[in-house]
Amino acid sequence: MRSVALVLSVSVLTFLPACNSSQPSNNLTAASLESAHWSDTAVRDLQDRIGRRAEHGLDRMVLSVETTADGASRDAALTKIALRYAGMLATGASDPKKLHKVFTLARPEVDLRAGLAKALNDGKLGEWLDSLAPEDAHYAQLSKAYVALVQTGQKVTAAIPDQGKAIEPGATDTRIPAIVRQLGTTGYLPEGGASENVYAPRVVAAVRRVQADYGIRPDGIIGGEALAILNLSDADRARAIAVAMERMRWLAQQPPATRIDVNVAAAMLSYWRDGKLVDTRRVVVGEPDTETPQLQSPVYRLVANPTWTVPRSIQAKEIEGKGSNYLKRNNMVWKDGWVVQQPGPKNSLGLVKFDMQNDHAIYLHDTPAKALFNEAQRQRSHGCIRVFDALGFAAMIARDENVLDAWNKARATGKESFVSLPRQIPVRLLYQTVLVDKRGNPIVRADPYGWDDAVAKALGFGSQPGHRVRSGSSEVAP
Repeated sequence: MRSVALVLSVSVLTFLPACNSSQPSNNLTAASLESAHWSDTAVRDLQDRIGRRAEHGLDRMVLSVETTADGASRDAALTKIALRYAGMLATGASDPKKLHKVFTLARPEVDLRAGLAKALNDGKLGEWLDSLAPEDAHYAQLSKAYVALVQTGQKVTAAIPDQGKAIEPGATDTRIPAIVRQLGTTGYLPEGGASENVYAPRVVAAVRRVQADYGIRPDGIIGGEALAILNLSDADRARAIAVAMERMRWLAQQPPATRIDVNVAAAMLSYWRDGKLVDTRRVVVGEPDTETPQLQSPVYRLVANPTWTVPRSIQAKEIEGKGSNYLKRNNMVWKDGWVVQQPGPKNSLGLVKFDMQNDHAIYLHDTPAKALFNEAQRQRSHGCIRVFDALGFAAMIARDENVLDAWNKARATGKESFVSLPRQIPVRLLYQTVLVDKRGNPIVRADPYGWDDAVAKALGFGSQPGHRVRSGSSEVAP
């Protein structure tokens, strides 16, 4: 990376958060920052950390340090750029609430002005800047991978070259092993890789699933369009990893020790108990036209044998005009002007609902549509989260919260029954398109909602609209 120019310059900062957090500095600290003196060592530390900003995927942000002015003007300029860069590290270079309609996830809380004043006073500016970004292993792995890609020049060359000739089923082609690896990475071919160059039937079937999910004719022929979906260049990977690091900086660094995390982009749920990961399972989340929002909201009770009051939007779009036979067939009745589906195994909520407190009517629940859990792209709902083996997951939570007997009794009634949890369990609905495998390698998954693009542009990357998962769920379900 080229050295940092000695001119104050900050660009691509349209979405930058305020330099200081909601926690105000005390008067002494604020005054000490206004009069802070920048030693030569502190200036070098700032230049060094800004020069290494690729470690955080921020190398496309134009940041440099001014040292040409004298005295107070010089120190004020240095303070300004230091607070800007510290804000990028601590809370992100963009504001998620400006990039997304809904974002209620807990944000980092850090008093940057107080921290900078203390760092300058203690002569530890470099150490303080190093402490601001997420310090977990996942972030470190993404950082290492991004730096490696930057050092290779972010080659545009794709991993699977387009040789101008479509690959027909049954053909022999040297690109097949790479295609198989990518299908495995994205969840379409979980059986694993293959070393042979033959385009075998199981690989053809996986490619057809990709084509169907993205709205391409599912003929199994790998032409330019299918290859573009399967393929990623080094530049594509670098961009996705930078976005993933930015999203991590948006989040509070100390999440609740007991929580449920749902990665909406990958449609996977993780259950953490006292700081340990105890369960992971597939989920079905909102399709691209009815996205599951990024929010934080607690589960406060389990609902056995739930009823489902159909929202007005679904009622108007998918139920009105279908007549009484349709309602009877689906165990639905009119109640106080609403369509209500009665309890039972065919209820769209299944046999359990995990009630959550939020203003968006988003919650976790069971489903009778079990086949959707076998899909690679599981963005198929109207926004709520359907949980694989939801009854098993409910029993796990009930046992952990010492209400298993009450839960079993509620289930046995066959009627809608409620079991309050002794303590609420926070749920975070996240959106991460880059996972890390057991060897620490980043795995770039699909961006089903196209949300990466706005974040990437805020980080100085160009727009890169790509293929999106196709909408089209016809289910009457949340």
